[in-house]
Amino acid sequence: MKKIVAFGAGLVAKPGIRYLLDKGFEVTVASRTVSKAEAIVDNHPNSKALAFDITKDDLDSIVKEHDLAISLLPYAFHPQIAKSCIKYKKHMATTSYVSDAMHALDDDAKKAGILIMNECGVDPGTDHMSAMRVIHEVQKKGGKITSFKSTTGGLPAPNSNDNPMGYKFSWSPKGVILAGTNAAQYLEDEKVVEIKSGDLFNHYWPYTVEGMELEAYPNRNSLQYVELYGLEGIKTMFRGTFRYPGWCESLQALFDLGLMDQKTKKGLNGITWKVLLQKMLDYKGDEIRGEVARKLGKDPNAECLNRLEWLGLFSDEQIPSAASYLDALADLFMTKLGKFAPEQQDMIVMLHEFTAEYPDGKQEKITSTLLDYGIPNGDSSMARTVSLPVAIAVRMMLEDKIKGTGVIIPTAPEVYNPILDELETMDIVFKEKILD
Repeated sequence: MKKIVAFGAGLVAKPGIRYLLDKGFEVTVASRTVSKAEAIVDNHPNSKALAFDITKDDLDSIVKEHDLAISLLPYAFHPQIAKSCIKYKKHMATTSYVSDAMHALDDDAKKAGILIMNECGVDPGTDHMSAMRVIHEVQKKGGKITSFKSTTGGLPAPNSNDNPMGYKFSWSPKGVILAGTNAAQYLEDEKVVEIKSGDLFNHYWPYTVEGMELEAYPNRNSLQYVELYGLEGIKTMFRGTFRYPGWCESLQALFDLGLMDQKTKKGLNGITWKVLLQKMLDYKGDEIRGEVARKLGKDPNAECLNRLEWLGLFSDEQIPSAASYLDALADLFMTKLGKFAPEQQDMIVMLHEFTAEYPDGKQEKITSTLLDYGIPNGDSSMARTVSLPVAIAVRMMLEDKIKGTGVIIPTAPEVYNPILDELETMDIVFKEKILD
């Protein structure tokens, strides 16, 4: 029986781990909070829950006893696990973007004869797979993609969207906020558009997807996918994120107020949000909403200010123990926006938009859409769409159905087709349309 160790037992881990257990693999779930690992494995006969802190405990002793390691920890820990896998010639898989530190291990992984699968979740992950399936189909017919836009969002389903921010957490609140501090680049009509950190949420557009009103904003560096997807010469290349209307304006306001600062700050514990804003704005008056409106250049009655007030930023609520403004903000988001109640549903919405041109001059507009909902009183859509693709990939790797070595992402047909096909049996389905 092949042995797998999964590092991390967070919000998205359960469906993929249960899949691997049910497929007959022996799975150890190693987590700093062992009770979370125990809840996931639920006494399955092929399972083991292990208390493990990667910052303190012996990683090598665990990796060498298994055939493959899955890292569901924050991305900064992936290279550490990868180095141990290289040392003991064990395969590895993650759902995270390939960082520079991970990419630097490509040659070592090849020399060790191991495969390190990255970006095999939902975004990144099935976004690559579903996009490449359309791209390769167009190329097989002699065509070329001249425009590609891909946008994804993890959101409350409309029937569970019950707060002014239009968001709930199916993953780390700090991670959500940190993503908003990224810079971004994309290609539009052969021109590179560059957005600096701090200006991201000033760039957003309204979208209607399956009857839902959403907004989209750029997601990191889209330019790197021109080469990865084999789309050299493409005119438009954009990857974005979906949110409900109002999110971008509100997050930009929080950034402009300085509340996304990650630097360690003293004197946060015990003061109120209102007092903190008074100190940050050097304002001694009591009309803090009006002063924030002036700082942001907004009407005091603007909906954006209503959302900030709903969050509690103008209140006498005390700030819990926090090292930085961003940490305090993440705690506030979790408190106010909260997690999904058991009966509520989250939603993954992904939309690819292609323009294809053919040698005879014909042009096609193609869309590929995923709309997936969480299971009431069961697994969230985020958990399913993140952890099941990587679990399927892990099964294929251990069954020698994915070959090769080095650091890769799932853009080859022999990888993405079986994963997408199996996901369809789980009702995770991309619907493709050719538009008039």
